[in-house]
Amino acid sequence: MPARMRTAEGALAVIKEEDPGSAVTLRCIRRLINTGAVPHVAVGCKKLINVDKLLSYLEGEEKNEN
Repeated sequence: MPARMRTAEGALAVIKEEDPGSAVTLRCIRRLINTGAVPHVAVGCKKLINVDKLLSYLEGEEKNEN
């Protein structure tokens, strides 16, 4: 299955779709990207993240190897 690459806003939409009561915020996701806790790919001025890796990180299953 291809990676589900999304912007922070897109990743939040996926999380809210799967769990409408989630406490994860856009600010939280952006902080994880900017601190390097979740790997990202810069495309122009956008930063794309793999939603599945973000979910794994939030579940405590994955640490960033970067």
